[in-house]
Amino acid sequence: MGVKEYKAKRNFTRTQEPAGKVRSPGDGRAALFVIQKHAASHLHYDFRLEMEGVLKSWAVPKGLPVRRGERRLAVQVEDHPLDYAHFEGTIPPGSYGAGTVMVWDTGSYEVAGDDPAGAVRKGKIQLTLHGKKLKGDWTLVRMRGGEGEGKPQWLIFKSGADLKPLSSRAENTSVITRRSLEQIASQNGLREDKEVIRETRKPAS
Repeated sequence: MGVKEYKAKRNFTRTQEPAGKVRSPGDGRAALFVIQKHAASHLHYDFRLEMEGVLKSWAVPKGLPVRRGERRLAVQVEDHPLDYAHFEGTIPPGSYGAGTVMVWDTGSYEVAGDDPAGAVRKGKIQLTLHGKKLKGDWTLVRMRGGEGEGKPQWLIFKSGADLKPLSSRAENTSVITRRSLEQIASQNGLREDKEVIRETRKPAS
């Protein structure tokens, strides 16, 4: 898919998001994942996996599940450039995805079978995450016929052991700057909608 669709949706003279480009894979380091908490028109979490020189991306409205067998909707969206893994800030009003973005978690990941791109094509990805907040196993499964507005719909399941619930502080702070969404917004001159900010204080259930 590349980042053509990503670039077409954004005006880089207005947004601070990285334009980025597809990078050549295979530099020997572990593949990264990032979860960005995004207070747009609706609060959600963006789950991104590095593969084929880009970040394959899913919007997960309620965040990744932490109890074995629990499942959440994950809607696949356009690929993002690898530089986006470090993006934290505000997207201005009137822009695609307008709102505040926090780097909620990041780390490396592994896929069963050691073929991430092949797993995406087959529609089943068995993951092990090694993050700062999330550590353990999850499984992404593409839903048959679940195209909702042209975007493939997946389910993400917690496999392996349950995780302990995160503290309120961990839930509401960035892993790279220790800021809350409110602090990121205010430091970038953006006042968020009060209802969206109120939702950011609640851990996903």
